[in-house]
Amino acid sequence: MIRELPPDLAKIAAEELNEKASQTKNDVQHLKEWIAKQPHLKARTDDQWLVAMLRGCKFSLERVKQKLDMYYTLRTTAPDVTLRLKPSSTAFLDFFRVGTVVVLPKPKGRLFPRVILIRPGVYGPAVNSVADLMCVLYYLVQVLIVEDDVASVMGTKIMVDYTGATMNHLVQASPSMIKKMMAVSQDSMPLRLKGSHHVNLPLGIDKIFSLISGFLNEKGKERFKEYNAWMIEEEQLGTDESKRVGPPINQDMGLDGSFRKLDID
Repeated sequence: MIRELPPDLAKIAAEELNEKASQTKNDVQHLKEWIAKQPHLKARTDDQWLVAMLRGCKFSLERVKQKLDMYYTLRTTAPDVTLRLKPSSTAFLDFFRVGTVVVLPKPKGRLFPRVILIRPGVYGPAVNSVADLMCVLYYLVQVLIVEDDVASVMGTKIMVDYTGATMNHLVQASPSMIKKMMAVSQDSMPLRLKGSHHVNLPLGIDKIFSLISGFLNEKGKERFKEYNAWMIEEEQLGTDESKRVGPPINQDMGLDGSFRKLDID
């Protein structure tokens, strides 16, 4: 079942994302049939999930297929990010309650990309890491794009507040970890990044920015519990690389092995 957009969002989706209500169901069915034909791919086929993928790729079926494949491939090849904390675990919930990632309320009376606040300085680096932050973000983004049509259509803006961040936080972001996190957030997630803002920057953060310039983050508290069954199912999805037809996707992250520039739409 595909949720109908309100008129104002439907207009934006048509103008900016090439969405045609009369064609959406056919596109979703096409993706379901394509997924069923991929022997290596174990993927979610919920209508609303596939619509979110379509919107994130401006309804380019080929881009959606690449992104879906990368999304589930990274579930298998980058578990130190995508499966680091299982959503059903106490460790996940404890880290989530710290408030490192917060989806801000919608502004009243206007449509605006969803703003995600990231506060890396609020967690203890001796207990958690930036990879934990990325893992929580990874799962919360799924909830946001499925339940929030504004985020699905208009994308997100990221606000990162570094208050309280120390060198112990910064050194966790090694080049290899940043590369994996960017592959997860940039090459596989369907949300469009409309901009990012960084405040209270600590000394040394410029070295991180020289490697990358953006994260992605997500949502709720009590709301998250409603998706427990969803998340448990997510833990079982991914790819079986031994069954992939054709060459494997480069495990070094990135479709051609290179570290791609962040594309802000």
